[in-house]
Amino acid sequence: SVNPRLGDILQKLAPFLKMYGEYVKNFDRAMDIVNTCMQRSSPFKDVVQNIQRQEVCGNLTLQHHMLEPVQRIPRYELLLKDYLKKLPEESPDRKDAEKSLELISTAANHSNAAIRKMEKMHKLLEVYERLGGEEDIVNPANELIKEGHIQKLSAKNGTAQDRYLFL
Repeated sequence: SVNPRLGDILQKLAPFLKMYGEYVKNFDRAMDIVNTCMQRSSPFKDVVQNIQRQEVCGNLTLQHHMLEPVQRIPRYELLLKDYLKKLPEESPDRKDAEKSLELISTAANHSNAAIRKMEKMHKLLEVYERLGGEEDIVNPANELIKEGHIQKLSAKNGTAQDRYLFL
């Protein structure tokens, strides 16, 4: 109550938030697996529903609980922004809070980058499947930049031919 501080505490914890990127990156796949298991396995569904009925779950589904970590970093970021708006300029916690916001914003960017990377990888895998699963083009270093219809003009007679291009 004498010298309340928040920035110094979050500053120490912020580096650990980068690991949320891995969770976020795999979130959609994990959610699909849980939903598939719920549909295909009655015993699994029963166990999950029994757990969800417990008071400690707060009447929330497993999927709701799985979503919490995804929302955590953006919540910390909003909390710190709001805290800094209300924190007096001369507060001893100002510099620590600003540094914490910087670190948490970096973690948020890391999570968002992980999501974008996974989305790009999913699109690339879809392209591989559409091309018939050609193994010789599958390479983790590949990246799908753009795809779409083009018109190829014949050099001989100038006729246009429809093509679909993957860059």
